[in-house]
Amino acid sequence: MKKIILLTFTAFTFSSCAEMQQIANQLPGVLEQGNIDIAGGLKEALNNGITKQVTKLTAVDGFYKNEMVKILLPEELKKVDSGLRKIGLGSLADEGLKAINRTAEDAVKTATPIFVDAIKGMTFTDAKNILMGNESAATTYLQSSTSTALYSKFNPVIKNSFAKVGADKVWANIINKYNAIPLVKKVNPDLTDYTTNKAMEGVFKMVAVEEKNIRTDLSSRSSDLLKKVFALQDKK
Repeated sequence: MKKIILLTFTAFTFSSCAEMQQIANQLPGVLEQGNIDIAGGLKEALNNGITKQVTKLTAVDGFYKNEMVKILLPEELKKVDSGLRKIGLGSLADEGLKAINRTAEDAVKTATPIFVDAIKGMTFTDAKNILMGNESAATTYLQSSTSTALYSKFNPVIKNSFAKVGADKVWANIINKYNAIPLVKKVNPDLTDYTTNKAMEGVFKMVAVEEKNIRTDLSSRSSDLLKKVFALQDKK
């Protein structure tokens, strides 16, 4: 009886392994046949993230009134904020925070061409790994492909935007007011670098929102291509 059970189990195991191997062997072929669709679908998903989500950041209050990406003061400036409020300059502190966010809103307008180049450069291998990856795999790809170029582009734009939106004057006034408070340790922060990095973080957070929607919400797959490509992901 034990031998019969053992033989049955062995036969079932070999059968299961054979079926699994057959599926594994077929998968690359299925993906290869869908080469254009997979790459096209992922490119469309990333383009959706840019057009539907990132462009929201360029509007007035796109950063400032979006709690997900709102840029808060760096640690070393929190004492500046509290110091101004203690002497009745809370409105000036609020204006300074708003000015930083206005700067980011202005700078993000320059991001789209960099994203477009990264999306165009996506290979089939990139697309396959993204499709079968986690819920933020496309965003991670975009982040790794564009971060260096984005920083190089954003940093001088942020610097110019500080002057363009008047943030430079606001913060010069804030720093002068704070440094004039008796007994405080004087500050001279590099807000350009800080705002550049925070603006980039905000951009990728918004791309991730759209990617998650497409991966998890069938109604967000707004084209036949997205439906077809992400149906493969659903089966993994």
